[in-house]
Amino acid sequence: MSERWTPDSWRSKPVQQMPVYPDAKALAEVEAQLATFPPLVFAGEARNLKKALARVCAGEAFLLQGGDCAESFAEHGANNIRDLFRVFLQMAIVLTYAGASPVVKVGRIAGQFAKPRSSDTEKRDGVELPSYRGDIINDIAFTEEARRPDPRRQVEAYRQSAATLNLLRAFAKGGYASVENVHQWMLQSVSGSPQSKAYADLADRVSGALDFMRACGLTFAVDSTLGTTDFYTSHEALLLGYEQAFTRVDSTTGDWYATSGHMLWIGDRTRQLDHAHVEYFRGIKNPIGLKCGPSLKPDELLKLIDVLNPANEPGRLTLITRFGSDKVGDSLPPIVRAVQREGRAVVWSCDPMHGNTITSSSGYKTRPFDRILSEVKSFFTVHAAEGTHAGGVHLEMTGQDVTECIGGARAITDEDLNNRYHTVCDPRLNAEQSIDMAFLIAEQLKQGRVGKASPLPAAAGL
Repeated sequence: MSERWTPDSWRSKPVQQMPVYPDAKALAEVEAQLATFPPLVFAGEARNLKKALARVCAGEAFLLQGGDCAESFAEHGANNIRDLFRVFLQMAIVLTYAGASPVVKVGRIAGQFAKPRSSDTEKRDGVELPSYRGDIINDIAFTEEARRPDPRRQVEAYRQSAATLNLLRAFAKGGYASVENVHQWMLQSVSGSPQSKAYADLADRVSGALDFMRACGLTFAVDSTLGTTDFYTSHEALLLGYEQAFTRVDSTTGDWYATSGHMLWIGDRTRQLDHAHVEYFRGIKNPIGLKCGPSLKPDELLKLIDVLNPANEPGRLTLITRFGSDKVGDSLPPIVRAVQREGRAVVWSCDPMHGNTITSSSGYKTRPFDRILSEVKSFFTVHAAEGTHAGGVHLEMTGQDVTECIGGARAITDEDLNNRYHTVCDPRLNAEQSIDMAFLIAEQLKQGRVGKASPLPAAAGL
């Protein structure tokens, strides 16, 4: 890939998972309109995230990335955003204390609208229509009109992303993220959990650390930074015309940045070396992710790394592995060894959701909690054996009390799925399951923490 890169050079390449819009003129008009809109994020913020991920790459921090499978226009609201942010912070305080290192928080939010599909069409009762590809493209309703790709939805996605980012920034910097607040939320969650006894020890030790901070005079009233945190946004950059419209030159460096989100990733279905998505990603300077599934061979991965991170810059590239609990033990070690052998600087993150999706006996798409946890444990085991850093997790989760994944502390069953199955696409961990997962990941972090002292849970690490 020695040819010159431009924001639209992807258009000359083969492309996968992109919708065919019936009105090309309307699409071009929308993309031109979007190109005049203000950026959603700034290049300096993306660089700050890259620096934080460089610490993850060096084994000095842990990446917590998560959020909705696909954001919805219908469910957009302040309460949903607040609840996801709140759960994120609760998970972060547990992981920070257990891992003795900062947690880099990256939400699948404010842009996660498009979804790849295994089939271009969906059939119901003999009727075949285009597949639902996310609210930025078409509608979930099973009608011919609803499933027709509509470019005007991209404008709505932008406006929703801007509103979401505005609220997230207020939460992150306005005192809501105070360590004291987060700890109280965690204690409330633990006290109501069937696993409360198992979690009590860690909760008590965090309480002791906070008591020590108060005794030293370290409170939000004294130091306002104790009420702030850094929170970044991310999404799968599937709809390349939308991404191109928000690809802007940074005035301070002259580099191109995607300003639709701080971090973008390439999906497992669109990582072909000579195709459009890889072409687009190679030219932007944001930190980026690459989903790695069972079909990815070590040699192919090394070629992708060479294209996507030719300078071998720490924090630039996160490899998000998604194998399934039954395949991770065989599939992960060869690629870890290949990357390690060639000296490539990458962040290793585990997506334990996508490889563990099943259809329940009641017909719901679901994910068993024990399989999700099994893949996470195997991820840590492999990296411990290979001498590499298990750098993070990538979860589909919500702050709501949904019933979409079976199992967890409250043992959600197949029969429970019908109660509150709200996802428009893939099943998510609910708020309690997400916090359960944080405590269970914390056990893995503690096992790998040799000779480190537990830190005070200061805001910089939350």
